[in-house]
Amino acid sequence: MNARTRLSPLTTVEEAQPALSLVAPRRGALPDDPGLVGRDPELRALKDFLREARAHGAARVVCGHAGAGKSALLEATVQAAVATGMRVLRCTGIRGGNPPGLSGLLQIVRPLLADPHRSPAAGPLDAVERVLVDGAPAPGGPSWLPFAVVRVLESVSRAGQPLLVAVDDWDALDAPSRDVLTFVARRAEGHPLALLMTSRPHRTRPASLAGLPELPLGPLGPAASARLLAARRPGLDAQAMRELLATAAGNPLALLELPTGSEDSVPCVPASSDRLAAALAPGAAHLPSGTRDLLLVAALHPAGDLPLLLSAASRIGGAELDFTALDPAERAGLVAFDGMRLHFDHPATAGAVVHGTDPRRCRAAHAALAAVLAPGSVQMLWHRSQAVQGCDPELAGRLEAVHGQALEQCEPPMAVRLLRRAADLHPLPADRGRCALRAAQLAHVLGLERLARTMAHQALRQPLGPLGTLCAEALSGTGNGGQPPADPAAWPAPAGAAEQENALELARITAPAVAGDDARAEALLAFLDGMPDLSDDPRLLHAMATLAPVRRAATVLAGASAVRHLTDVPVRDLELLGEAALLAGDPLRALDLYRQAERRHRFHDRPGQLPRVLLRQGLAHLAMGDRGQSGHAFRRCAELAEAHGQDHHAAAARLLEDLVRGLRTGGAVRRGSAAELEAARRSVRSIDAVLAVGAACALVEAGEFGAAWPALSSLLSDPGSRAAALFALIPYAEAAEAENASEEALATLDRIEAELGAECPPAVAVRLTVARAVLADGRNGRDHRGLRDSRDEQNDQVGRDGRDAQALSERAFAEDLALWPCLEAPLRLAQGRRLRRRRQFADSRAALRQAAAGYTMLGAEARLARIAGELRASGERADGGTPGVSRPAAARDLLTPQELRIAELAGRGLSNREVGEQLGLSPRTIGAYLYRIFPRLGVTARAQLTEVLRDRQAA
Repeated sequence: MNARTRLSPLTTVEEAQPALSLVAPRRGALPDDPGLVGRDPELRALKDFLREARAHGAARVVCGHAGAGKSALLEATVQAAVATGMRVLRCTGIRGGNPPGLSGLLQIVRPLLADPHRSPAAGPLDAVERVLVDGAPAPGGPSWLPFAVVRVLESVSRAGQPLLVAVDDWDALDAPSRDVLTFVARRAEGHPLALLMTSRPHRTRPASLAGLPELPLGPLGPAASARLLAARRPGLDAQAMRELLATAAGNPLALLELPTGSEDSVPCVPASSDRLAAALAPGAAHLPSGTRDLLLVAALHPAGDLPLLLSAASRIGGAELDFTALDPAERAGLVAFDGMRLHFDHPATAGAVVHGTDPRRCRAAHAALAAVLAPGSVQMLWHRSQAVQGCDPELAGRLEAVHGQALEQCEPPMAVRLLRRAADLHPLPADRGRCALRAAQLAHVLGLERLARTMAHQALRQPLGPLGTLCAEALSGTGNGGQPPADPAAWPAPAGAAEQENALELARITAPAVAGDDARAEALLAFLDGMPDLSDDPRLLHAMATLAPVRRAATVLAGASAVRHLTDVPVRDLELLGEAALLAGDPLRALDLYRQAERRHRFHDRPGQLPRVLLRQGLAHLAMGDRGQSGHAFRRCAELAEAHGQDHHAAAARLLEDLVRGLRTGGAVRRGSAAELEAARRSVRSIDAVLAVGAACALVEAGEFGAAWPALSSLLSDPGSRAAALFALIPYAEAAEAENASEEALATLDRIEAELGAECPPAVAVRLTVARAVLADGRNGRDHRGLRDSRDEQNDQVGRDGRDAQALSERAFAEDLALWPCLEAPLRLAQGRRLRRRRQFADSRAALRQAAAGYTMLGAEARLARIAGELRASGERADGGTPGVSRPAAARDLLTPQELRIAELAGRGLSNREVGEQLGLSPRTIGAYLYRIFPRLGVTARAQLTEVLRDRQAA
């Protein structure tokens, strides 16, 4: 039942194995002995249990589902008890059988009966032997045996060695033995006696166990599950890991026993093994035939409601089934009924109940499901394809046609399965090659690398067009020594719709590999330009944005905007468009597309697809300067990615989460280990550039302008990092202004604008305008300090400089900054500093307060201390007041009731998300409220809200 080997019930532990430590080996143990992975808390609890039992006696029940590792924990405890000098007696229940009465108890006392040093005066033991071995009646009636067993165990424990009674699968013992052992458990206290029992959970806890201390054994967490697979099943690819983690759901036995590649067989059935089936569904073979048919169709079609499943099951056996067919399966604990659908008690139970079913019966079940499902639906055609043998060109054509419907329904894995089966059913080689190649292309998009290679190899065995062959070679890794085709300039022009489709897929696959090679990148761009009829195809736009995110930005964004009716666009294309928009410098558009993709995945209950989307949402928020929202998105991505075994997304999310923390606080940014970066690059190809730009921006947040200025200058001049560095133009300008390098920075901005020309994205144009306004004061200050002429000339120069700065500021404020608080906040800060230098203190304070509110909404905590210093320099008092100006009488005179409530909650330390959850508003709406509240109350940080509100209410 568990991962460790059982001892014979007739053998004492002292004779069986050398003692093992209860403290299981941690990570780094040998693969053949990984220990009890993920069970450290339970091991510590059982170690404390043994210590308690040796002192004054104790009993414990380890309760967990089949395969959870109860027997492994029991074995570890037994070995630890032996190592500390305890004597062990044990017994094991047998599932699926009908054990004779008192057979479990006999397993425990048999070693005592065979003891050569047994005392001749052992009266209670002799009487127990006559009852258990000879079948004699109990001398004092039914109640005599439990008391006699207690006296026997007490005498053994008092003889010198403390005693551990280990009972595995208590609930599978015969009923008399169960009653006696629970009786003993309640009387263990006061004697050096330990009674440890394992049991499976029941819907209603057995009355005999009520009141006994319990140690629940839940599923392993995602990280522990991944460690167990790495230790016991090394060499699994990422796709197999994800599939096993999803199906096993933290069950150790399922993690070790589930086979991989279960969809390779026809007819398709859920995977299982002999051992797993025996543990999860031990009595399934003894159920009535109608119940077994019902469980079979439920395992093949989990989304079906009970009436549909009953109708399909009736067709298998030819007898009408009703709801009573479900009762035996419910009593056996295999399924639960929620009033509409059946739910197996564990994801792996579906495979366990159908394990070993004859393939002919499986095909009959698929045919029965196809007969009762909606005609022409995706599921109906899928089940029909599993029921047929040999070639079926009509069905193959329908499968190929309906795969697009599966994509629209946000079911890309089903689309891959449909195309794969169509390739098997087509009789003509050309049709087989087309379907196999299309399946490989879709599998590559989904990250199913093993399946993509398999289908690409299958496609290469069939006749393909020139571009189709190149695409299959790229997917299989067989072309050009395992690398993508070397020279896109040699690719032939696509002829026909099929070759156009292959051309787009080939460009999508090849673009990331040639992005760093100028010659091949230009050749691929020229190839894409040769398909003007497909200029708005998401794959073409994504490839173009990957190759030239800066030089082709306007073209990419225009193509993305030309895509209409997004509700009809497959979710895969939504994600490609979102990444293209993000690479081209429009995070707002990218965020909208990724949010639509997230809604689709959630509506269709596809949590495994969410980490990729949430990670891109976080990058879009980060590009917009919103630290709070980006950190939340990365956190959710990491949690989901770890739960679904997507280590590459988890690694990228954790690195980016640390980056956001550095941006918020101005602290150092963790760059990650080589292994973390290698995994993260599989999720975000530009992760190195993003981290480098983020680290430089964190220096600006910390006020370390001397280090930030050369770092950002280098990143802007490097073609490999320029696309990411364009989002940091404002920190670049702030660092240049602080380092008196405004002229050099302005020259860099002019050069960037000239290089972009007509391809300059609107978001980058706005950044350039704001950056020039931020640089205006630094440039003007340095210019007039260099003058050596008369005071009148200096004053004239200062006046002209002030007018220039004011003009640049007005031009920047004329831009639509409503959706860009990350641009308005530094602009307000620069305006407040300039007004303070011109001694316009009242206007300066107003601008600085608005800047503080904006940075607070963005989560830029490190900025607030510097802004507070600027406010003090402009005449702001420490309590938020202004010299010579009286405060309003009460906060309600300044705030609406809603604003007052938000201010009170924020003052208590609640985040924007927590405030929004209480009031039914989005975090961004809460941030917008605070943006207006802070200047009205004269505060710059949340920590001041409580005191200010209290003072104003008292006034």
